[in-house]
Amino acid sequence: MPQDRRPSFTRHSSQDMRSSSATGGVEHAVRVELDGLVNQMPAGLEKDKFSKEMDDFYRLFTRFLHEKKHSKPLDWEKVRGPKPEDVIAYKELDQKDISQVSPLLNKLAVLKLNGGLGTTMGCVGPKSAIEVRDGQTFLDLTVQQIEYLNHASGADVPLILMNSFNTDEDTGKIVQKYINHNVSICTFNQSRYPRFKADSNLPLAGSPDNRPGLWYPPGHGDLYESFANSGLLDQLIEEGKEWVFVSNVDNLGATVDPVILQHMADTGAEFVMEVTDKTKADIKGGTIIDYDGQVRLLEIAQVPKAHVDDFKRVKKFKIFNTNNLWISLKAIKRLVASQKLDLDLIVNNKTTDDGTAVIQLETAVGAAIKHFSGAHGVNVPRSRFLPVKSTSDLFLVTSDLYLLENGQLRMNPKRTFKTVPVVKLGDHFKKVNDYLARFKAPPQILELDHLTVTGDVSFSSDVTLEGTVIIVANHGAHIDIPRGAILNDKVVSGDLRLLDH
Repeated sequence: MPQDRRPSFTRHSSQDMRSSSATGGVEHAVRVELDGLVNQMPAGLEKDKFSKEMDDFYRLFTRFLHEKKHSKPLDWEKVRGPKPEDVIAYKELDQKDISQVSPLLNKLAVLKLNGGLGTTMGCVGPKSAIEVRDGQTFLDLTVQQIEYLNHASGADVPLILMNSFNTDEDTGKIVQKYINHNVSICTFNQSRYPRFKADSNLPLAGSPDNRPGLWYPPGHGDLYESFANSGLLDQLIEEGKEWVFVSNVDNLGATVDPVILQHMADTGAEFVMEVTDKTKADIKGGTIIDYDGQVRLLEIAQVPKAHVDDFKRVKKFKIFNTNNLWISLKAIKRLVASQKLDLDLIVNNKTTDDGTAVIQLETAVGAAIKHFSGAHGVNVPRSRFLPVKSTSDLFLVTSDLYLLENGQLRMNPKRTFKTVPVVKLGDHFKKVNDYLARFKAPPQILELDHLTVTGDVSFSSDVTLEGTVIIVANHGAHIDIPRGAILNDKVVSGDLRLLDH
């Protein structure tokens, strides 16, 4: 594929959504509003693309109305743990290395979900542009991984980024720096759907212009439709690609795994979800279940309130979805074309800046597991789930706990225990800039089990943390951890100010 070229959006004929069942009431009013938005655009490919998006939104919206009126809540009595054949242990698969799967790698594409912003960590722009290790961003490390993979195997694995309208422009500029790298990069945009008012169900937007607060990206479950609508899905199939490995761009453990790739080829499964053992830190994560004899993904938002505590119990639901997914490209094409990918709806209630109650309809990419032939989970090592969602996660990946090789982080072999320490940094560390200002250098944590830091605390260089360390600066107090300090099973509180000399 050409270097760093975004595929043009192909023209799709819009299905006539004006069925007789939607000629009156709310459905008709919304259809009229959507048509009005489309008709404001000049003729051309962008109008065709926007029209297709509005048709897709309308289909989702009418499902929402129907389910709101007719759907029954989840029957908790039918929820069962997955059957043995629905989740296979990674260690039971044939172990392969990159050199043994080179022909299969030429049939693979890697897709990163790149629609999120770094606002929750106090950053501006795409989250993938946050520096996470040695001055390198999520995207830098991803490109290094794919480049090394192609070099080591002789294959041509392309990197695809699914952007949102929030990240597309900045990402387009950022990827220019990878032009001379040994990796083909393509991007496409996920859909842009209109928020609608909770009282009238009518779209908030009065024009197709992308004004702040009126539009939203509808979750990563939109991947399937947007991938097909972009024309890139067809392009990859024409080039002989058979599978796509999908993961979140902020999961530093989500690298191409030759063992799972070989497993896809051997079993003919159309969909494999990587799951891993749940800990107390993962109690809200979605899990694979058996529901009425069908493998499904169960998210906490779907659980009846009376059973939420049951869902969170690690003993009953022992695994959770990492959102590392291996999917057949031809199967995606077939299911999108047949309009059978009705993913479980996530109804997200929001309030605008002026106090208007609005609704966003979203879907999750993993919920499609029930639609694919032979779909199942593979219980992978925890090392394949290394997300950076907060500065507490950033603390771990920047430390000596991990070594960086060819864009991939691996646990330092000098660590005695292969479990990851529990780290809880308080609000003073919440934003990346504040976090960086409070650490002159990453502490040494090879022997750390648990760290809690709250209040106005700063760390100097060459600090070692071991065992359980709790540091609490009460309101109005400040604690400086001095250079060269070794804290082993310590509780530090009060007010401590030291100057380095």
